[in-house]
Amino acid sequence: MSDRQNQYNIGLDKTPANYVPLSPLSFLARSAAVYPEHISTVYEGRSFTWAETHERCKRFASWLAGKGIGVGDTVAAMLPNIPAMNEAHFAVPMTGAVLNALNIRLDAPSIAFQLDHGGAKIILVDPEFSGVITDALAQMSGPKPFVIDVDDAAFKGGKRIGEIEYEAAVAQGDPDFTATPPSDEWDAIALSYTSGTTGNPKGVVTHHRGAYLNAVSNILAGNLGQHPVYLWTLPMFHCNGWCFPWTLAAAAGINVCLRKVEPTKIFELIKQHGVTHMCGAPIVYNTLINAPDAPKNGSARRVVGLIAGAAPPVAVLEGAESIGIKLTHVYGLTEVYGPASVCAEQPGWDELPAPERAKMKRRQGVPYPLEEGVTVINPQTMREVPRDGETIGEVMFRGNIVMKGYLKNEKATQEAFEGGWFHTGDLGVLDEHGYVTIKDRSKDIIISGGENISSVEVEDILYKHPAVLFAAVVAKPDPKWGEVPCAFVELKDGASASEADIIAFCRTHMSGFKTPKAVVFGPIPKTSTGKIQKFLLRSKVDSAKAITA
Repeated sequence: MSDRQNQYNIGLDKTPANYVPLSPLSFLARSAAVYPEHISTVYEGRSFTWAETHERCKRFASWLAGKGIGVGDTVAAMLPNIPAMNEAHFAVPMTGAVLNALNIRLDAPSIAFQLDHGGAKIILVDPEFSGVITDALAQMSGPKPFVIDVDDAAFKGGKRIGEIEYEAAVAQGDPDFTATPPSDEWDAIALSYTSGTTGNPKGVVTHHRGAYLNAVSNILAGNLGQHPVYLWTLPMFHCNGWCFPWTLAAAAGINVCLRKVEPTKIFELIKQHGVTHMCGAPIVYNTLINAPDAPKNGSARRVVGLIAGAAPPVAVLEGAESIGIKLTHVYGLTEVYGPASVCAEQPGWDELPAPERAKMKRRQGVPYPLEEGVTVINPQTMREVPRDGETIGEVMFRGNIVMKGYLKNEKATQEAFEGGWFHTGDLGVLDEHGYVTIKDRSKDIIISGGENISSVEVEDILYKHPAVLFAAVVAKPDPKWGEVPCAFVELKDGASASEADIIAFCRTHMSGFKTPKAVVFGPIPKTSTGKIQKFLLRSKVDSAKAITA
């Protein structure tokens, strides 16, 4: 190696003039300065401008700082998609603290674990969740957080359990509070917990740099442009709303807050506010498609929707178009800030017949604009699989939109990053264009008689049945084949189908060994973000009687 100094480093140092750590806090300050009178938030007849939202965030940050909250502290929130939840995404990191947005569907023991594990010093609580939070606080083993009530006139019931109400805290804060920017863009901004279907969940720590970059990537991947009108169908607690609180600040858009996913309310808000964009899991869009008052015959306002998860059923992609929603498929996990890959559309797709277009759009796709890479790798060799659409490997991410790691869990962090990539645990293939397609979670592949069966593939066929509203497929132990597919089906209102009908339908669309050998009818358990809880279905599968193929 040469001893010659690099001339481009001599006297050319980082200074406050030419280097500022990346943080999404800068988006709020800019929109407040450039578009002070533009509407930032609307909710139940109330609205704020970007200047007002900025001031409210500074006031609450000031109040938090006055309570001793600062760098490295944790502030939790148990809130639905209301303005206070959006504001917390700015006010909390303004103090240097870390936001822990709690899943509003969790039970008391799970909440108690997360509050203890994350060391929350303050928690914001909506009255709807006062009961479960009271129970959780009683079950905590460590110091209990200071409780702030966040009243919501749109909710009737619950009770106050805190020592101050949110609006009172905001009113007491200093409107001229100076935010504490991160000293390093690697500093933590949020703490989110994985689903924890087995054992305790892991605490995913994300940083300012990743939040900044993913917020901008959302604009590019979702074609948000400037001043989008965004409807909050996606929970803000889920991966910090896929970073969309920061995205909307960067784009100076409008946050149309929504306390609960209700089809009638959603269609009203789309029309009333001119909604341009929304996000959600396949189950959210499927609910809208099958709603009695869904717009028909091209009468709907056109909305761009981002849809995430495993490959969405073709029926959902086609159905969304029929009610005015053009879907773009994105994919990710909590560990990559929500979505970090996108099925980037290519010229000519819109001219394809609907079924073929839907098949192209259901792939997990390519890296987000500001993510370094997503691909399918053989975990044993750590080499990319052939681009043949058949060779299965593990989907992996690498880049700036990847978590810092798991809180207080160095072993799990090292395992997740083994080989220089983040291991998702999802199994997929690469096609000739380098697009990723997920075949299944590693634990959801059904191995029947030595043959691999993708539960996602079987589910996609089930969704094509006219009577099926929701479907899930898991492995059922079988003395002859080892495992066989077992289908759980939730029928549409007023529809009917028998087990024999469902199995016969599947047989006409796929190989016999892939068809379900048992069908269980009834409500399918789902998470608050719309993901089907297959671990609960596995616990019921033994009661399903298999039919001889």
